[in-house]
Amino acid sequence: MNNVLDLRSELVKVFNGVKNKKLPIERAKELNNTAGKILNTARIQLEYAKMRKEVPVVDFLTSTQGAK
Repeated sequence: MNNVLDLRSELVKVFNGVKNKKLPIERAKELNNTAGKILNTARIQLEYAKMRKEVPVVDFLTSTQGAK
């Protein structure tokens, strides 16, 4: 997983796994919890840059996929 689009794709797999009863709920909770922590680190990086009046570059949030 290299960026937020990859994370989203993985979370869709988790959702489908729970929906299809192929992934235990406890495992899904742990994966979602970890995903939330990953996203929180990006949020903190953005907030810190904002406080310093900087334009942040967060590689995890940057992707050329879907770009025109």
